[in-house]
Amino acid sequence: MLKLKIADAIQNSHLLKNVMDLEEIFWRNPEYKSFLDVKLPLSREDIDDASRRLERFAPYIVRAFPETAVDGGIIESRLVRVDSMKKELESIYGAVLPGQLLIKCDSHLKISGSIKARGGIYEVLKHAEDLAISEGLLPGEKDVNYEIFASSEFNEFYSEHEVAVGSTGNLGLSIGIMAAKLGFKASVHMSADAKQWKKDKLRSLGVNVHEYMSDYSAAVEAGRKEAENNPKCYFVDDENSTNLFLGYAVAALRLKNQLDDMGIKVSGTHPLFVYLPCGVGGAPGGIAFGLKQIYGDDVHVFFAEPTHSPCMTIGLMTGLHNQVCVQDFGIDNVTEADGLAVGRASGLVGSMLQNLISGCYTVSDGTMFKLLAKLADSENIMLEPSALAGMTGIVNIITAESGREYLLNQGITNKENIAHIAWATGGSMVPDDIMREYYNKGLKC
Repeated sequence: MLKLKIADAIQNSHLLKNVMDLEEIFWRNPEYKSFLDVKLPLSREDIDDASRRLERFAPYIVRAFPETAVDGGIIESRLVRVDSMKKELESIYGAVLPGQLLIKCDSHLKISGSIKARGGIYEVLKHAEDLAISEGLLPGEKDVNYEIFASSEFNEFYSEHEVAVGSTGNLGLSIGIMAAKLGFKASVHMSADAKQWKKDKLRSLGVNVHEYMSDYSAAVEAGRKEAENNPKCYFVDDENSTNLFLGYAVAALRLKNQLDDMGIKVSGTHPLFVYLPCGVGGAPGGIAFGLKQIYGDDVHVFFAEPTHSPCMTIGLMTGLHNQVCVQDFGIDNVTEADGLAVGRASGLVGSMLQNLISGCYTVSDGTMFKLLAKLADSENIMLEPSALAGMTGIVNIITAESGREYLLNQGITNKENIAHIAWATGGSMVPDDIMREYYNKGLKC
């Protein structure tokens, strides 16, 4: 039956055939609905609860990671205008790009240097809190200074427990770094595409790294099975975790404050367009959910994926979500954008947001490397390749036929009033020699 559904989807979609041919495409979601018409299993209250938890842990974060003291233990990134990069895009694509372009620099989040510092760190902290409460180490949340989580008593307690995760790289870094700091035994199951420097970094912190010759889904499954055999092992399930999802969603609350501080108005006549690099979907899904809770129909969210790993695009286009993987469509799932090298999308995210995501588009490795070098030269911002996936969103909206159709259908006529945010998902922890290799490769693209 599934094979018939796949065959039927291919037969009836010319765009899907383009995806299978590894072409860069832009897809407008025909199932997109008004926010008020969509029923969701989570709410704004869930995001606020997650935000308060992170605030409770702020004193611990400062104690454990002194570099966060300047922000009071709140792990947050800059939002910056990149006018020079917009001019570069206009030159490359031969088009005028009205509106303003900004970058959300999750690439430079403290502690683990990627968007995963949000959801990954949040889930480990929530698990630590839950364990402490269940063991009577934290009798009540009120008036408790969470610096106590840095005490030897807590470290010894957590040393009897384990935290595990399957990852292509960045989630493993965030989970491993935080779990090890708290005192947990930490295990990261890493797929074949994970960069060696990320494995080396984790091992230097005492994290047990398991390497696999297969892809992300296989690494996750191996980690999940190992955790099932250990009652004291907590598995962070990137494909299905509500806690990860809510940790990412908190970003939307903070982005609103940043936009307000910059005087950037978001409304029906001044819409916000956000472009999020997507792997399995947890991070972009959580952020999209949070943005919709705050801005409703005034925000328009698009997922960006490598041409060789378009799992969320295919899942949403076909409506089959995690029932299918890219290999079912003859796509190899081999990309230099390691954080996005995922063959099967999260069913949780796909099904929850199928009516809230405005669309998806794909980007070749060559494009990501080229834009990496252009961004470095124009704005002095260094990102890893996968973080450049969001950069062509503004180009697609303004120049692609489907992008123009989307604006028309949404009644958006004044393109100058659009604020475009390319979400930069990782890069600051990349070793200098490897970043130079990325940059030099980009110069040749």
